Amino acid sequence: MKIAMITRRFWPLVGGAEMVMANLASEFKRQGAEPFLLTAQWNSDWPKQFTHRDVEVHRLPNPEQRGWGTLVYMDALSHWLRKNRDTYDVVFVSMLKHSAYAAVTACRKQRQSVVLRVEGGGDTGDCHWHKVARFGGRIRRRCKQADAVIAPSEATHDELVDAQFPLDRIHHIPNGVALASKSRTTDDMISARRILAQNHHDFTSHAEHKVSVYTGRLTRNKGLFELLDAWRTVVNQQPHSQLWLIGEGPDREALYDRIRELELVGHVLMPGAFDDVSDLLQAANTFILPSYMEGLSLSLLEAMAHHVHVIASDIAGNHQLIDSGVHGRLVPVKQSVPLAQAILSAHTTDNSDMINAAFERVRQEFSLESMARKHLQVFQDTLRIGR
Repeated sequence: MKIAMITRRFWPLVGGAEMVMANLASEFKRQGAEPFLLTAQWNSDWPKQFTHRDVEVHRLPNPEQRGWGTLVYMDALSHWLRKNRDTYDVVFVSMLKHSAYAAVTACRKQRQSVVLRVEGGGDTGDCHWHKVARFGGRIRRRCKQADAVIAPSEATHDELVDAQFPLDRIHHIPNGVALASKSRTTDDMISARRILAQNHHDFTSHAEHKVSVYTGRLTRNKGLFELLDAWRTVVNQQPHSQLWLIGEGPDREALYDRIRELELVGHVLMPGAFDDVSDLLQAANTFILPSYMEGLSLSLLEAMAHHVHVIASDIAGNHQLIDSGVHGRLVPVKQSVPLAQAILSAHTTDNSDMINAAFERVRQEFSLESMARKHLQVFQDTLRIGR
C-alpha cells in the first residue's frame, strides 16, 4: 500500500502531531507499506526534498505572508495530488484544516481514498477551530466527505459525533508509542546525562541531581507558567534540581522572561526541539505535563513507555492513561502549589511500582505497532469501499 501522508508542519517544526506522523510513517514502512510525506516549505532555505527516518519527504510552496501563504500551499498540494495520482493508493492527512480541505477536494474528483486524523481536543482541537476560524464551517463540511476520520481519544471521538460527522466513518484509534527495549537503571540515567552534557553544557550530568522533563509545544495552555511557579518552590527545597522544557512555541520568550523573574536561570533549561526524546527521558527522574487540556498525549505515553515517573494535570485526556497513585500522579489543573508538592514527593519517594504499572498499561493498550496496524486496516477498508 502506497500512502501519501500530509502534515503541513513537519521537521524541524516539532510538536505532538508532527511526531505522530513521523512515528507512524516509520512503523508503516516497517509493516510493509510504502509511505511518503508531503509538508509545507516554511523557510525558503529548506530543501524541497529530504529523507526523515528513511521516509521520503516533499516540501510544497508556503510563502510567509499570512493568508496568501495558506492559499499557495493549498493550491500546490491539490496540484501535487492530481499530478501524482498514480504514486499513491490512499491519502492520510493530519488535522482537519487546510490540508484536509485541499486533499478531500482533489481526491474526491479522482475517486481516491482520503483518511483524516483529528489533532487536539477542546479549545485547542480541530472541531473547535471549525467554529472560530475563518472559513472553518466550510472546511468542516468538506472534511465530512472524507472516507474515514480517525479520533485518537474518547474526547475527540465525541467532538466528531457532536459535529455530526458520519458515524460510520469515525474510528477511535488511540495514540501509540514505541516501547523502551528494557527497564531503566541508574547507570542508564547517568550515561544519558553525560551524553547530553557533552553536547549541551547546561545539562546536568550529576547522578544525585533531580531532573524533570516536559516535551511539547511551549504555549501557555500547556500549564508551563504554573510549572515555573511550582519549580521555584522545588528549587527552594531541593537546590540541585533542573527542569528541562523541550520544544518550541509562541510563548518561548515570555517563559524565558518568567524564568529570569523567578531567578531560575540555570535551574530551568529550554534547549529547543528534539526529533528523538529518548535520551532526555532516559536522563530524567520525572516527566511533567500540566496542560489545561489534552486529547491523548503522545508525550505522556512516551514517558510512560520509557519507564519515567509521570506527573500530569487532572484532566479528562490524562485520565485515559493514568489512575492517580497507580500509574503516576494527577494534580489539579492551573494550580502551582499542589504541582510543587507532587514534584517534591516524587523526588523523595520510591515510584517503581507506579513506573512499572504505567509501562505495562502502555504495552497492553497503546503500542505503536498496534496503532499503525489499526490505521492500515482503516486504509484498506476505504480502498475496498472505493472499489
